[in-house]
Amino acid sequence: MKAIIPADRLNTVNEYYFSIKLKEIAEMNAQGKNVISLGIGSPDLPPSDETIGTLANSAKDPNAHGYQSHVGIPELRKAFAAWYRNLYGVSLDPAKEIQPLIGSKEGILHISLAFLNPGDGVLVPNPGYPTYTSVSRLVGAEIYNYDLDENNSWQPDLEALEKMDLSKIKLMWVNYPNMPTGANGSLDLFEKLVAFGKKYGIIIAHDNPYSMILNEEPLSILKVEGAKDICIELNSMSKSHNMPGWRLGMAASNAQFIQWILKVLSNIESGIFKPMQAAAVTALHNSKEWHHENNIEVYAKRRTYAGEIMDTLDCVYDKNQVGMFLWGKIPDTYNSSEELADKILYDAHVFLTPGFIFGSKGERYIRISLCCNETMLQQALERIKKVIR
Repeated sequence: MKAIIPADRLNTVNEYYFSIKLKEIAEMNAQGKNVISLGIGSPDLPPSDETIGTLANSAKDPNAHGYQSHVGIPELRKAFAAWYRNLYGVSLDPAKEIQPLIGSKEGILHISLAFLNPGDGVLVPNPGYPTYTSVSRLVGAEIYNYDLDENNSWQPDLEALEKMDLSKIKLMWVNYPNMPTGANGSLDLFEKLVAFGKKYGIIIAHDNPYSMILNEEPLSILKVEGAKDICIELNSMSKSHNMPGWRLGMAASNAQFIQWILKVLSNIESGIFKPMQAAAVTALHNSKEWHHENNIEVYAKRRTYAGEIMDTLDCVYDKNQVGMFLWGKIPDTYNSSEELADKILYDAHVFLTPGFIFGSKGERYIRISLCCNETMLQQALERIKKVIR
């Protein structure tokens, strides 16, 4: 039999780090080691009771189980538009400027397929979300990393970028509040990014899932005048509404960009389950009080323990970080972030994320997820104290 060989594109990517590590952790747990995972940012809190109630009631409708329109139900698009208007002060046409998604991570693929030809250049942050890199490779784009540095508040050095040959660059990924560094965005930064994109004809794709987490001033890049001409913003209900497994997100931009994204999406997906769309509408109308009590207050308490873990590890971190992680610089006594993370995993049975997985500029950092209850965080702290003398 002739040997079966996978597509060449598989040679450009590796199995996701968390996929590999979680299998190892599962084996450790099977051996009774009871690993506490502070790695992945998967919210452990439930959506609002009203959201769950809407899902349950809608699922009882015998007519709610068929294929759905790729553009989503009108009520969902209108709810997304109202959310953007009330939270960010951004006006969007629900019929033409919003595309519901099965998660914003999937939107990274849709955008890349819609705008990048093989060989086109894409600007990817270092450190940054690994999916920007892996998806760019899968579509055959040429990756140009731009460094984020703590001395520049983890913001792009646009002056340095302008000295590059940008003729091949088609798309730039940005992400504020930033993951993994926790650096916040600002209107000034967004204005500069929009101007940069327009000057060089580079689409600015802003990934914005963390704006409501421990952040008193949520911002959208679309707040900048004329931003929709050159920007696409991804947003997600995973973090902001405690719905990671539901896979619900959105893209917002000008009508033409949205139409091109839809052209790709409609050939890949078959719509979002209607009861989930109905439930999302309910979630998008959660009160400010619900978000404060079930999100901000919870994460703020957890951050205290995460800070104590960083202190115990002798890591340096910025206390003004936002989002659902804590990012800290490791001491010089360790050769790498992986060395420290593995020591804590194997000796204390606590899983922390080594910063190297986010790029070379993350090598000297670790990340702690806040998606773990206070009791487990306290246990993790005590375990770590026992192995760090």
